[in-house]
Amino acid sequence: MKKTFLIVSVISVLVFGFYIQRSGDIYYEISKNMELFGKVYKEISFNYVDEINPEEFMREGIKGMLKSLDPYTVFIDESKQEDIDLMTNGKYGGIGVTIGVRNDRITITEILEGYAAQKQGLRIGDIVIEVDGEPINSSDIDDLSSKVKGEPGTTVQLKVVRNNDKDTLLFNVIREEIVIRNLVYADFYPKNSNNVYMKLSNFSRSAAEEIKNSLKRLKEEKPIESIVLDLRGNPGGLLDVAVEVCNKFLKKDLLIVSTKGREPSSEKKYYAKEEPLVPDEKLIVLINENSASASEIVAGAIQDHDRGVILGTQSFGKGLVQTITPISYNTSLKITTAKYYTPSGRCIQKIDYSKKNKVFNSPLIDEKSEFSTDNKRKVYSAGGIAPDTLVIYEIEGEITKELLAKGIIFDFADKFYYNNQSAKFENLIDNKIFGEFTDYIKSKDFNYTPEVEKKLNALIDDLNNNKINGKILSAANKLKEELKNYFEKELDKYKSEILSYIKVELANRYYNQQKGLEEALKYDKQFNTALSLFKNEMVFNRLLNKGI
Repeated sequence: MKKTFLIVSVISVLVFGFYIQRSGDIYYEISKNMELFGKVYKEISFNYVDEINPEEFMREGIKGMLKSLDPYTVFIDESKQEDIDLMTNGKYGGIGVTIGVRNDRITITEILEGYAAQKQGLRIGDIVIEVDGEPINSSDIDDLSSKVKGEPGTTVQLKVVRNNDKDTLLFNVIREEIVIRNLVYADFYPKNSNNVYMKLSNFSRSAAEEIKNSLKRLKEEKPIESIVLDLRGNPGGLLDVAVEVCNKFLKKDLLIVSTKGREPSSEKKYYAKEEPLVPDEKLIVLINENSASASEIVAGAIQDHDRGVILGTQSFGKGLVQTITPISYNTSLKITTAKYYTPSGRCIQKIDYSKKNKVFNSPLIDEKSEFSTDNKRKVYSAGGIAPDTLVIYEIEGEITKELLAKGIIFDFADKFYYNNQSAKFENLIDNKIFGEFTDYIKSKDFNYTPEVEKKLNALIDDLNNNKINGKILSAANKLKEELKNYFEKELDKYKSEILSYIKVELANRYYNQQKGLEEALKYDKQFNTALSLFKNEMVFNRLLNKGI
């Protein structure tokens, strides 16, 4: 009996000791490799052939280490802490402009309404040439934001040129606290309808409150029959804000999203906690390939509960959740700590970052699987949110893409506006606009080589290189000659599309971004399909598997 007890005791000790060793492996590995990393860092810092900056060297090491994970796990140094405040609180000290590079010049591309830049008279299309007396150019674009932003109440001086460099103006602009609007548009549109169009661009702290206040205001104006919630191009934001946004449309106590970390005990479930403002009104959510993160949480919850129709193209597919942790010396670490799951149980993460290196012990994404919505419709994991009805809306003309990419349309809108400031936007004649635009392109010596001509040139080069003469080369050269008028034909073919982009830019200048957005909706295939779908109740209900 004693012998048996002794054997059992020995086995128990061995098993327990094995358990301790296994559970302690990760701590041993961390300790060993921290020591190794420290020694490499010290040796190179002291003994490298040239003197190096120890701080920058370590920062590069941190970045390199995090690069082996996913693109959302990043080190945030002291200079980027303002970006954290902007992302979480949606506020910053500035003048209320968005700046980009157009034709290799720093150009104001957006003016926020109600803030210093607008009140002082800065305009879309103004080219910034100096900040606080220091000349700047396109290579300074990354530093410009920090120069313009600053403590509210302080002043920044901007020198700009406008009207094709005819006017040089100096502005002393007082910085204010800028509150970023998440809901860039919320109104009845078309104006004489009972349809509400809402364009949500971000999910910072105030997004749900903006939606709530807008819905209350619009319901007081007249009954709401349908809503188009536009999440196209919305990169996401805070998870809890996405939950609050869903709560405005989904009934109380419905599951909105759940998150799961490495440990099973880390699972959290988020439910709708209040009665929705619009529980039954018809709803269509617009998404595209740039709708990500919190946008996908909202779209996924609406889809899984069959609350509305998802229309557009496949979303980005970001099913990972990040947590921001403050660390030493005013720096932070944004780290992926969980995956999120829609109410039906699917994780929509599309890209498996674990395939690119060996640091992962298991795949980062779940296998593609089938799930069901409340109305028993089939939905799938591991690929973003698939729309209930696929409607592709993209630029058709290759020439239109070129004109937009090279800033020709943007620049022409400036020129046209300053030459026709006394005109009313509503009275502008399309043919007059397009005629002037055609003349403008010719004056700019716009070089456009269509794809068909590029392929033909490559063929001719190949024929010449291989010394293939005769009928084939002759025919190719003849075809190239005929392509000389291709540019004019392309302009004429895509006249309506090009004109639509011009008129959006002109609406921005004659009025504001709100009017520009309304002008864009006139030509928006996805939005107009949504309006048509609202009118066809049978198709709308069939898409949601209602009453069938």
